[in-house]
Amino acid sequence: MNVDRIIKWFMPNEERFHELLEKATQNLLLAAKLFSEIAHATTLEDRRVKGVQLKALERDGDQITREIFEALNTTFITPFDREDIRSLASDLDDILDHLESVAKYLVLFELAEAPEPLRRFAEILAAMTVEIDRMRELIWDMGHIQKIQTAMVRVSELENQGDSLYFAVISDLFKRGCTESIEILKWKEVYDGLEEACDRCKDFTHVVGNVTIKNA
Repeated sequence: MNVDRIIKWFMPNEERFHELLEKATQNLLLAAKLFSEIAHATTLEDRRVKGVQLKALERDGDQITREIFEALNTTFITPFDREDIRSLASDLDDILDHLESVAKYLVLFELAEAPEPLRRFAEILAAMTVEIDRMRELIWDMGHIQKIQTAMVRVSELENQGDSLYFAVISDLFKRGCTESIEILKWKEVYDGLEEACDRCKDFTHVVGNVTIKNA
């Protein structure tokens, strides 16, 4: 190992992590927008086509996550706590996984309808990913801590809206009775996945909170 490589090993590689996390959140924004189109679609064929596109974004997200983990394994000093960076990447990957899974369920279960709760969940998640991208951009400068906290509060508000929507729609589903039991189970799987995606968005803000506390 020459001197330059030794120096590179010991220097914080902020630019690399900045670039990779930006790629991850930008990819997530595209996925959330595409999922919203899937949620608003009213034909299985439209959902099937867009689902394939979403799967491609999910694969891109997996690749970005692997690159972040590789960068963590090959960098001695990281700009933030190593486990915090790993958690940020994992949460972004999990959100995207849930979106892709729900899109797959809609096609697999042959659910062509676009009920208001599904469309509303898509709007909530799209808004959450915008705030996540904003936080990702701001955390590199702790002078932005007030803006970071504002974004965190906004995600928390949206997550509460998602929780309320989830409980309302699940309650409504089970009021339908046994005659629609299969349909109830199909839609419950969909809404469970969307609620999990909202939870992972909230988890991302918890990690951002850790970062701000440790680096303020």
